[in-house]
Amino acid sequence: MADLLDDFAEYMQSERSSSKSTVQAYMRDIKQYMVYAKDNLVDVTKATRQNVLSYVMYLERSGKAPSSVTRAVAGIRMFYKYLLKEGKTRDNPVYRLKLPKGDKKLPDILTVEEVDLLLSQPSQSTFKGKRDKAMLELMYASGMKVSELVSLGVDDVDIDLGFVKCVSLPHARIVPLGAPCIAALADYLQYARFYMIKSEGEKKLFVNCSGTKITRQGFWKIIKEYAKKANIDKDITPHTLRHSFAAHLIENGASLSAVQEMLGHSDIASTQMYSRLARPRIKDVYTKAHPRA
Repeated sequence: MADLLDDFAEYMQSERSSSKSTVQAYMRDIKQYMVYAKDNLVDVTKATRQNVLSYVMYLERSGKAPSSVTRAVAGIRMFYKYLLKEGKTRDNPVYRLKLPKGDKKLPDILTVEEVDLLLSQPSQSTFKGKRDKAMLELMYASGMKVSELVSLGVDDVDIDLGFVKCVSLPHARIVPLGAPCIAALADYLQYARFYMIKSEGEKKLFVNCSGTKITRQGFWKIIKEYAKKANIDKDITPHTLRHSFAAHLIENGASLSAVQEMLGHSDIASTQMYSRLARPRIKDVYTKAHPRA
């Protein structure tokens, strides 16, 4: 591979008109990647996307700055473009590889205790309270987006089997539900929804107080109302429950690939940020990953 690296450097300078410093930086990053691949018995010319992602995680664990990781991936991506051009590989495992933005400030993640407090706020003596309880439980139990929540139809939830079907394209998926969520949904469907809908032909699962489909803005106001009532000193948004869902699962032993599937992420790199949010616990991994399962 030494000759190939020299040819790549020449290609970058002559055909890509890259500066000497850029080429040197790329060469350092590619050599480090090749050492990692060799140590892990990976043939660089046959590397997969997962191999490259493992290397990215290695760089992050080593304390590399996000900008350094991004630069390294850029060099590796260019190297694989060259290998493809020369017929030395049949695939570019870095093609369209998306990395989490390291400089983006992540929103606050709720603790399990704070989630319990938030979800206990809706009154169970009113139709609205039963609806709100079911929505909050479902958001946290499934990790779905608010746009998916308000678009759910009655037939998208199976109480008996305990799962919800998120039909948001192109990442339609089925997510299992825990016992507290199933109980809240059953209570809402049996004792509240029928009295809230404007028409018996209404297909949406959740409706507003006027009996029609609830909106994203409507749910935003609901979660803000209960966050204030619970005196939780964090900037809680509908997406906070999605972030908390993923972080708590990983914290309790769930694999990145499983969480990726439940969140509907097309690229596991988008799921990796939750590994940084999940704090290690000084006790055995829960028998079930989700704290409310």
